[in-house]
Amino acid sequence: MTLIQGYLFRQVALPVSAAVGALCGIGLLSQSLDQLEVIVERGQSVWVMAKLTLLALPQLLAVILPIGLFVGALVALTRLQREQELTAVFAGGVSRWQVIRPAALIAAAAAVLTLLIGALIQPMAQREARNQAFAVRTDLAALLVEEGRFVQGPNGLTVYVQQVEQNGLLKNLFVYLEDGDRVTTWDAAEARFGRIDGEPYLTMRGGSWQRFSNNGVLEYLSFDGYNFPLARFTETDETIRYKPADLYLTELLNPSPATLDRVAARGELAAEAHSRLSAPLYALMAMALALHAIIGGAYSRTGYAMRIAKAAGLFLLLRIAGYGLVAASAWNPWLNLLQYLLPVVATALALRQLFKPLKVHRPWGPLARLKARFA
Repeated sequence: MTLIQGYLFRQVALPVSAAVGALCGIGLLSQSLDQLEVIVERGQSVWVMAKLTLLALPQLLAVILPIGLFVGALVALTRLQREQELTAVFAGGVSRWQVIRPAALIAAAAAVLTLLIGALIQPMAQREARNQAFAVRTDLAALLVEEGRFVQGPNGLTVYVQQVEQNGLLKNLFVYLEDGDRVTTWDAAEARFGRIDGEPYLTMRGGSWQRFSNNGVLEYLSFDGYNFPLARFTETDETIRYKPADLYLTELLNPSPATLDRVAARGELAAEAHSRLSAPLYALMAMALALHAIIGGAYSRTGYAMRIAKAAGLFLLLRIAGYGLVAASAWNPWLNLLQYLLPVVATALALRQLFKPLKVHRPWGPLARLKARFA
């Protein structure tokens, strides 16, 4: 890479990185607002909310990368053209391919990153997010504890907590357990959920235990510490159900009977796989359209607003059409081929217009001939 190409590479890479970073920030903010339910309704910590938000980033990044690439490239190329730096480069004898090579390298890097995300990072993150969400949904502490309310749990268990502190300490706890005809109650000044030898327990401090014996005599016991086992109340028939976005490419292209039964039909899985494999092509298409909008036509002293608007509209239309093809391919497997053809054809046409020689527009018509005669 020459000195000029290195300069052009930096001038394009910085706006592209900034655009992708800004879009990622907006996406994470939207995800964090959705995850507020985890704290408000499920009583989880801020760390759980942050973890779920960050685990959604790979899937967001796969969508954001082509858009950020397109926006950042337009910003960088418009500035270079407005300040006539590209004109000076072309006047210095640098070919058109040498000028667009740095942008092509950036687009290729984005395409490789998109492929890596779709093949490995996204399913890994989505599986972990699904596991974390399942753990939150089945968290006994979140299910049994609601400050200031009696919460009915499974197998005749009822729990009341007056106050829940930030560190998870429960204040003024009351536990009611109905086991057939026998009722047992516990009260404690403090309590905390924990595990002993891998089993869930509720450790109570400074409380008492009461129940009636078979003879109708009240049995009472005060304690400084008591471990209440919760294993019998944590049994659940729920299992983690994955979606096509959670599966690896090998699982999508060659699904097992269990995957077909529990996740989705073969056509939907294949459409998801081809969507991930074709996603890198949209990064190349985005850069090709941006280059065509700025460099692909004649120099304009009035700016490139119209050409940029046309390129942006075309990019938006093609990307929406791509998502439509993913949905349609689930019902018609032959449409999976169009998931590749659409960005490839659009990229090829944009590059063809980019390298097409400019035509000299000559005046024509009777008025033009009359002007030429009396000039």
